[in-house]
Amino acid sequence: MSRLPTLHIAPASTGAALGPQQKRFNTLIRQIEQARATLASWNENIPLYRQAHGEMLAPLRRELQASSRQWLSALDALCDGPGWTRTERATLRDLICETASAMLGAGEDDDTIKALFDKHSEVDFATEQREITLAMKDFAEEMTGLDLGDDEGIEDEDALRARVRKAMEERDAAEEARRASKPARKKSAAQQRRDAEAQQATQSVREIYRKLASSLHPDRETDEGERAAKTELMQQVNQAYAAGDLLALLELQLRIEQIDANHVAGASEARLKHYNKVLAEQLAELRQEIEDAQVAWSVEFNVPPFMHRDPRRLGDELERTRRAWRGELARLEKDVRLFADVAATRRWLKRQRARLAEDDLDLPF
Repeated sequence: MSRLPTLHIAPASTGAALGPQQKRFNTLIRQIEQARATLASWNENIPLYRQAHGEMLAPLRRELQASSRQWLSALDALCDGPGWTRTERATLRDLICETASAMLGAGEDDDTIKALFDKHSEVDFATEQREITLAMKDFAEEMTGLDLGDDEGIEDEDALRARVRKAMEERDAAEEARRASKPARKKSAAQQRRDAEAQQATQSVREIYRKLASSLHPDRETDEGERAAKTELMQQVNQAYAAGDLLALLELQLRIEQIDANHVAGASEARLKHYNKVLAEQLAELRQEIEDAQVAWSVEFNVPPFMHRDPRRLGDELERTRRAWRGELARLEKDVRLFADVAATRRWLKRQRARLAEDDLDLPF
């Protein structure tokens, strides 16, 4: 159960309004509690999503892969048949290559699909992937300003990512060496003030830690039960201090009654300012952990990143994926039936040609 109401600074009985630092403290406490709950929800729901994904979508994925192969085979048979115009035959080849490339790019290392791609493409799959990777290399150089060297050794995206990572590390090391070689400049008054505030904030956390350590030191306890309880609490104190978790330290102080409900409310504006600095840093770290959890989930399940998602509603995402895959499966099956009708297939090819032309306009390079 959250101890937020205990730490919350209530207005004084005299009716005096809260000061700026007191209001800031309350806001940060509330935001940290919310961030804690969100991070805990991600950690709790990702394994559940992973299990449900395997049970619900893995069989559907296999069914979809089989239908995609059947769809490719049907297009290949059409392309080999007579009666198509040059444009229609080119569209059939483009559709085969587009789908085969997507399937291979999704990890389906299937020689039959590669053979279909190589049959209908101007270049084989390996050559096309290298050309795409090299185009991505040029794009990465333009966007980052990095020099990624010559093209030798960049055969796939993994090799490109390794080259980018190495170039960034070398650039950072060179920048660090450049800064280290420059004579130290005298800090500005503003920087000196910020450094002093940071040091005071760190000192505030250290003071709380020392008070807790002094009170909870298990070696000073003769009772076995109390020693075990204090050992467990001291472990929590050490973890919170190592993480710079001021809120957890304050909560532990409340728990062992080192401070009461009025302690924080009675703290000076200067002390609260130090607390708020540490709490703001703690909140930023929590939000980064939340972002990392969502990105990791997006990568694992091939979900478009950079869109806010509620971890409590990952089941909705699972259901949307299931419906989309079911729709794709129905579309593939409908297309295969349609291919028996030449006139309908011609109209279908015309629509597909328009879509392919539109997609070409969206290519980043």
